[in-house]
Amino acid sequence: MAQFGKASTKRGKPSYVYAIIGVSLVLFLFGIVGWVFLNIKKTGDYFKENIQLHAYIYRTANSQQIDSVKKYIDSLPFAVDVQYITKEKALEKYNQENDTLWKKLAISNPLPESIDFYVKANYVNKDSLANLENNLVTNFPTTVSEFQTPKATVAGVSQFVKTTTLVLLVVAIILSLFVIISIDNTIRLAMYSNRFLIKTMQMVGATRGFITRPLDGRAVVNGIIASAIAIGLMVGFITISEKFIPYLKLLHDTKNMFLIFGGITILGIFITVLSTHRSALKYLKMKLDELY
Repeated sequence: MAQFGKASTKRGKPSYVYAIIGVSLVLFLFGIVGWVFLNIKKTGDYFKENIQLHAYIYRTANSQQIDSVKKYIDSLPFAVDVQYITKEKALEKYNQENDTLWKKLAISNPLPESIDFYVKANYVNKDSLANLENNLVTNFPTTVSEFQTPKATVAGVSQFVKTTTLVLLVVAIILSLFVIISIDNTIRLAMYSNRFLIKTMQMVGATRGFITRPLDGRAVVNGIIASAIAIGLMVGFITISEKFIPYLKLLHDTKNMFLIFGGITILGIFITVLSTHRSALKYLKMKLDELY
């Protein structure tokens, strides 16, 4: 019986290598989906936070009234980069973005003054902006003539984020099941090579705990190695992606990346240990003849 164990150990070594590689590739795929999911969400937030809102001012409003509106918007916790735009600044901006003959024709500036600002992503939705518009028009009826928001853009970005997030969530759930099943099958295949060693130890009087403890310890090491390889592949993939698509650098979030790396490590260790332990118990319960 000892010879069976010795032969099994030799056969088990290459299986662990293949298992680690297999687990690494599956974890890498899982990590990439998580990275894409976070980037889609951040892309939506990025577009939302770059939608400029305009509170247009009546021509009859004085500087004190305008200052009151600006201070009010500045005090809002979700308002960002609040600026008072004079008629001259508005015309200058319009001339930069459009081909106009106003200066040559000496037409008086028809553009109104405004308070321009941005809001945080979680506030860019139809209901929140409608409440903001109602507050501004109600609180400053003689100052704010109109509150303008690109409603079509807001609706389009919100729908894009919701649809894409839902699709990726479904993909993530399906992929999670695939990851669990794939890793479990890979580990079980590696443990199959050690079935005679496990049974031999049991037959010479070793307890279940004594047999499974070193196997579980090896599983933890294998899980860490597989996770490290997957993380290394992810770092390389992301670095190359950011090099060829510079826009992705704007979405780079170190905190979120560490969360993904931590999730990959925990998942790799947990499933590897669980599958190893289950496989070991399975072979301990089998009769010797059933191992062939």
